[in-house]
Amino acid sequence: MAVISYREALNQAMREEMERDESVFIMGEEVGHYQGAYKVTQGLLQRFSSRRVVDTPIAEMGFAGIGVGAAMVGLRPIIEFMTFNFSLVAIDQIVSNAAKMYQMSAGAFHVPIVFRGPSGPAVQVASQHSQALESFYAHVPGLKVVLPSTAYDAKGLLKTAIRDDNPVVFMEGETLYGTTWEVPEQEYLIPLGKGDIKRPGKDVTLVAWSKMVWVCLDAAKALAAEGIEAEVVDPRTLRPLDTEIICDSVKKTGRCVIVEVGWPVAGFGAEVAYQVQRQCMDHLDAPIERVCSDDVPMPYAKNLEDEVQPQVKDVVAAVKRALYLA
Repeated sequence: MAVISYREALNQAMREEMERDESVFIMGEEVGHYQGAYKVTQGLLQRFSSRRVVDTPIAEMGFAGIGVGAAMVGLRPIIEFMTFNFSLVAIDQIVSNAAKMYQMSAGAFHVPIVFRGPSGPAVQVASQHSQALESFYAHVPGLKVVLPSTAYDAKGLLKTAIRDDNPVVFMEGETLYGTTWEVPEQEYLIPLGKGDIKRPGKDVTLVAWSKMVWVCLDAAKALAAEGIEAEVVDPRTLRPLDTEIICDSVKKTGRCVIVEVGWPVAGFGAEVAYQVQRQCMDHLDAPIERVCSDDVPMPYAKNLEDEVQPQVKDVVAAVKRALYLA
């Protein structure tokens, strides 16, 4: 299999789906002539023309609304937000229209639209551009919420999201675009709602998504050096959530640490903890641990930015608490 970047995998997914289905088009700020703010749409304007790769004004509410309308009449828009922080400008279109139109129209209108773009903290972009908003969107019935952690997952999940007849919020890790992974050259799809074991283990379950999967993999390596084998479970989609893969792991290990880059209050990790407690109570040998970002807006200074976000040392410390070693 070829080893390609997360960025290239997303680009391949969109290119292949646009070649397969003429109703698929891309719309967003600088997606065309500038090739995308993170170069995810590189080459697509030249391949498909400005009719299907549409540069927009800086007007998220406007072009998100155009996308919703286009989806209602049979097209399959991919709406790129330069960063998911800017999706807050368009949240009424996403939450009040895209998520609810199928139900409110008694099934007359499907809304097959993908809202995609970078999400979560980057590097020194300060508080307004460093928010992890997945719990906002996972709260809303009618939306599907996807957070791939690897290039393999990014390609397979995006292709599935584009083909889905429901609105999908597809949140890409802002610091993951340059990471690489093996990706098959032949076509493949990954179903939404199906998690993945990124590393097997027997002593403790680490549940994480997006960039935190990589932090947990590094933590698992550090723990392995001390004789502790951590299993890393990546749900890949938060809505629908694969509780089965999470709970099967916890039933095996007896311990669970949930790691997310979002804030602790009403973070999605709390929902995961509830599901684990509800389904695995008799199998838990220790309280569930959560590792989150600090409950503050993101600082700009690099040392403080690192301190606020979950680090390997924080995950290791949480695992040792769960194992009663700290």
